[in-house]
Amino acid sequence: MKKNIFLPTLAATLITAGVAASINASSEKKTPDAPLRGKFFQHAAERLELSADQKSQIKAIVTGEKAQLQTLLTALHDARKEMRAAIHAGDANEKSVRATAAKAASADADLAVERMKIYAKIAPVLTDAQRAKITELETRLDEFSSRAIAQFGPGLEN
Repeated sequence: MKKNIFLPTLAATLITAGVAASINASSEKKTPDAPLRGKFFQHAAERLELSADQKSQIKAIVTGEKAQLQTLLTALHDARKEMRAAIHAGDANEKSVRATAAKAASADADLAVERMKIYAKIAPVLTDAQRAKITELETRLDEFSSRAIAQFGPGLEN
């Protein structure tokens, strides 16, 4: 059975990158959502039981990739906005929507490759137990997604 590694890599990268972001939270300019983001990432760091040394190493890794991540996230965000605009345009058609969707997919793929590279750097910093906790979280996220998708199942035609 072929294992889908996209979601596990995404979850692990988000968790570990989030931990690094929470480490910086007190020193960076506060935005309205910063307290919520900081709490989430602090919770993730606590759940993984990261040591001070691990936090420091992860912070250095993520900080080193910050500019590239910002560029890729901006490209993805812009592509998704363009796709939404194409969907809602008065002259919307399949060709225009497919073209903007392909652009968004390409931006998403670029970001996935960067997350893979970051995770490859972060994974060795984690212990086997911490990686197992990430796997457990990913399993719960998959189960949550499956339940949400199932709610769109039979009965919608009524």
